[in-house]
Amino acid sequence: MHNTPDIESERAMKEEISIYIHIPFCESKCCYCAFNSFCATKEEQDEYINLLLGEIAKRSKAAVGKVVKSIYIGGGTPSVLDEVQFAKIAHAIFDNFDVYDNAEFTVEANPNSITEEKLACWKSLRVNRISIGVQSLNDRSLKKIGRLHTKQMALEKIKLVRKTFDNVSCDLIVGLEGDNGKTLSGYAKTLLSLGIKHISCYLLEVYDNVPLGTMVKNGKYIPLSDERTIAAFEKLSNYLQDNGMTRYEISNFAFPGYESRHNLNYWQRGEYLGFGISAHSFVDGRRTENAATISDYAKGKITEEILSPREIDEEIIMLGLRCNLGFDITQLQVIDLQKNAFFKDYLQQGILQQQGNLVKLNPMFYRISNTIISNLF
Repeated sequence: MHNTPDIESERAMKEEISIYIHIPFCESKCCYCAFNSFCATKEEQDEYINLLLGEIAKRSKAAVGKVVKSIYIGGGTPSVLDEVQFAKIAHAIFDNFDVYDNAEFTVEANPNSITEEKLACWKSLRVNRISIGVQSLNDRSLKKIGRLHTKQMALEKIKLVRKTFDNVSCDLIVGLEGDNGKTLSGYAKTLLSLGIKHISCYLLEVYDNVPLGTMVKNGKYIPLSDERTIAAFEKLSNYLQDNGMTRYEISNFAFPGYESRHNLNYWQRGEYLGFGISAHSFVDGRRTENAATISDYAKGKITEEILSPREIDEEIIMLGLRCNLGFDITQLQVIDLQKNAFFKDYLQQGILQQQGNLVKLNPMFYRISNTIISNLF
């Protein structure tokens, strides 16, 4: 059912907000993963979903007078949920929030848990964007890092998803053992040939407290060196851009019009409500984080962070320079960049680019963005 012009004009006057739902469940724990995710029984999943539905209903008042422009269900692996479980969550969102008809609705999925039935269910519930955790198209590499799918399965499932969804994103990890810029560009070529519209390229991070950290320490896994990882990323980046994609954020590439609206909201410091364990929210200038364990989450425990004016300025600079939108220098309250010697030098060297009040980072220097950003604080 389409909304009347009166409803649409009323929505146009409202502030916008995004919604994130955290599903912590996985079929197995990848050896590199440091996210808050774990395996669970169907009963445990149902118990968590009931808590989730309660939180959604309880906190919906935080979005009164606001309209939802994007929904993102991430994890973990949301695609492990069955159709009934997923439908409960989707209905809770639509029952408790005012959502644009064309809101971007993303679901993260792994190839091994994608089915025709789930795709049909998601489509019927207004999902219009799928993010697939491909990570690699090398079977040996996939097995070593604990992924459950093969290259063939990934390609078959991508083809299946593309029959129903146009807006499909894939993740690739840069820095895995045995990879280089040439192999990564080959993976990208294959993905683009299947009609993928968005590719997220993440640098491999090795944490001491995950199995991969132990494997690296014991010499059983040898990731690319930092220098080779950067070189591989640059080659992959050039390939994607040469083939029509825009690098609209340090790690994200998309064809025009297929940028992730949900993630752009984060980088522009837009408001968002997060539901589930470890989920973050930013509403009315208040930043909160849900408890990291289900037991504490069930008790409603949250932590609140109040940013100082200087911390807000630092966030504006950091988030703005991570993407091609940049930041408006007039938004800064405390930091005076005109008195920063690095800022002046970066402008003169073309590392930073300024047009009016808008400051952007030259994409050629994304690889050293952390150093550049920290020098501006």
